[in-house]
Amino acid sequence: MHHFHDRPGPPGLELWCEEVPLSRIADAVGTPVYVYASATLAHHYAVFVRAFAPRDVSVAYAVKANSSLAVLATLARLGAGADTVSEGEIRRALAAGVPASRIVFSGVGKTDAELAFALDAGVSEINLESELELHRLAAIAADKGVRATVALRVNPDVGAGGHAKITTGSDENKFGVSASEVERLYARACALPQFDVAGLACHIGSQITEFAPLRAAFAAMRTLVERLRAGGLPVRRLDLGGGLGVPYGDAPPPPTPADYARAVLDTVGDLEVELAFEPGRLIVANAGVLLSRVIQVHTRPSGRRFLVLDAAMNDLLRPALYDAHHAIRPVRTPEPGAVERPYDVVGPVCETGDTFARDRRLPDLAAGDLVALMTAGAYGASMSSEYNSRPLVPEVLVKGADYAVTRPRPSYEEMLGRERRAPWLG
Repeated sequence: MHHFHDRPGPPGLELWCEEVPLSRIADAVGTPVYVYASATLAHHYAVFVRAFAPRDVSVAYAVKANSSLAVLATLARLGAGADTVSEGEIRRALAAGVPASRIVFSGVGKTDAELAFALDAGVSEINLESELELHRLAAIAADKGVRATVALRVNPDVGAGGHAKITTGSDENKFGVSASEVERLYARACALPQFDVAGLACHIGSQITEFAPLRAAFAAMRTLVERLRAGGLPVRRLDLGGGLGVPYGDAPPPPTPADYARAVLDTVGDLEVELAFEPGRLIVANAGVLLSRVIQVHTRPSGRRFLVLDAAMNDLLRPALYDAHHAIRPVRTPEPGAVERPYDVVGPVCETGDTFARDRRLPDLAAGDLVALMTAGAYGASMSSEYNSRPLVPEVLVKGADYAVTRPRPSYEEMLGRERRAPWLG
């Protein structure tokens, strides 16, 4: 579900976000621009939490999906925690009002400085992903004279996800401790005075649209919990990560949060553990669109049409990086029965990979028309860059009939002013 819908507005129907026409935002802020619906963020978070009712679960939103302070603050007010993978993300979560007691620190390559910062900040849990990291954190905690709450992140050798580059649970991936090492390393962590060992964590991938790998991962985690307890080791928390997919375009709908909750509870619901989850894409993907304006329509002698937008791969990298599909909608709704033509929808960056879609059927469009790339709230702005010296794309948050620019577009002077010449260059 999302809160982008067609409403009457001269000269006809057009696309709105909640109670604000997207054309108004485009005129005021310029394009390209990300637009987020507060109502969608709130709805998706509530749907996920309610799916487990009456059981209480811990939900730490995966900051990497969309690290906007405004988005984080919106979710923090709803009670969400934060799943973080860098010192910067911890700092963002804290700045947005997420209490340290609801922040989880994950990631396969945490530096000593980041681990020290996490301890100083008092995050609720640090997920250990290797034996070396276990010993490094123990040494840092000992030096500080503090006790760290930790979980062991398990690689259950169950890979899943919408693309090989977002699969994280296979033994070929870099993440987590192999299942064969869990009992030894868990016992070692429990024996160290620097640690309060909470339990186990796993995350097998992103954009998962089928249940078989999820159920296999849940079953593998159940087996590990039972084996650890049989060996006399306490396990009070089981973090099953995130990864549940969202509908992009015309693909079959993924399982719902209610379906997901049933699969979790059917598999591990009787273990008497605190259940924790780290959804990201599921919360924010449908809450955002990338609003763009057509620069020109370029037609080759062969008849191939290129719809050239002012948005580019540096603004939304997913199609170039993952061959990801995003629905593309004209902001002004075409008349019923309008003829559709195939377009290659591209940006202005000097890369053939700067392509959002090939042979996408769309109604006739012309220079100046607005289009919205849908389901762009996750891994859009958070992966954007200034490639080709294009100013970073701005972000807007909508709530009802109000909207606010939450990340302004920098001027060229601001962009260039961050750099310095070497002294010998004058």
